[in-house]
Amino acid sequence: MERSSVDMLDVLAFVRVVETGAFARAGERMGISKSVLSRRVARLEEQLGARLLTRTAQGAQPTDIGQAYFERASNILTELEAAQEIVADAVTHVAGPIRMTAPISFGIRHLAPALVEFGRLHPKVELDVSLDDKRVDLVGGGFDLAIRIGKLPDSSLKARRLTSVRASVLASPAYLAERGRPEHPRDLNGHDLLYYANLAMSEQFRFKVGNRVEQVSGNMRMRADSGDMLKAAACAGLGVVTLPNFIASDAIRSGDLEVLLPDYPLPEVGMHAVMPPGRATTARLRALVDHLAASFGPEPEWDPCFSAGAAEAGRAAATH
Repeated sequence: MERSSVDMLDVLAFVRVVETGAFARAGERMGISKSVLSRRVARLEEQLGARLLTRTAQGAQPTDIGQAYFERASNILTELEAAQEIVADAVTHVAGPIRMTAPISFGIRHLAPALVEFGRLHPKVELDVSLDDKRVDLVGGGFDLAIRIGKLPDSSLKARRLTSVRASVLASPAYLAERGRPEHPRDLNGHDLLYYANLAMSEQFRFKVGNRVEQVSGNMRMRADSGDMLKAAACAGLGVVTLPNFIASDAIRSGDLEVLLPDYPLPEVGMHAVMPPGRATTARLRALVDHLAASFGPEPEWDPCFSAGAAEAGRAAATH
């Protein structure tokens, strides 16, 4: 069978089934019936001579060869869509689906309101959001965009820096009253520490002391893959924690947590919008990334209490 005989609408039908995980949802997204969609996918499988999907009562999952075909086909379709948008002056046609992923705590606190506002501005954009603290495979998972915090590995993905992410060393007033307030990073070596499970322990509690970086290794009291769980544990007095300010700011403002060691800042990292190469050129992705950059940067709204005023508050608390 000649490759040119493959109908691109059949390919699109297959891609939408993989992205949504079900024929019914894919049919709703494309505006066609489930039966028509199923026939298109079956015709594509017949023309290719391979089973692309495993059909179950719960939906449909790609076979190994189907996953490989999906990754290539979805990129090709995105490139075609981008080309069409360019020809049609896509700046004025921000429409279509966006599938994105982001960290859980940041997604709930700060991404959600930004996406609500974006949805109001662009009612023809369909947002499909997955919150996950682990780094997912963008291409394999069919994602258009990921919000990622920290150092980015070298890859073919396109990235745009949205803002800076700062973290603070924190403990509850009750814990400090019982265990004492550390004045220098080395003082933490005798304290109970709370660690974030999705980051190597060697990357946590690292302080800039003069011209060098000093690593602290106290007693590990708790390890969890949720920043909110660690914040709750710190507020309850279980130990000292390092948290990004977008998680901790409300607890600091309320006095449930106090900032420690303000003269020894933790390394600052970047927050990036990361996209597969083909997706980065679509109008809807450009519009969303521009919106997120304006919403979160250049100085994020969750950071004001960590300015000089916060440092002074930390020093003042140490004298009482």
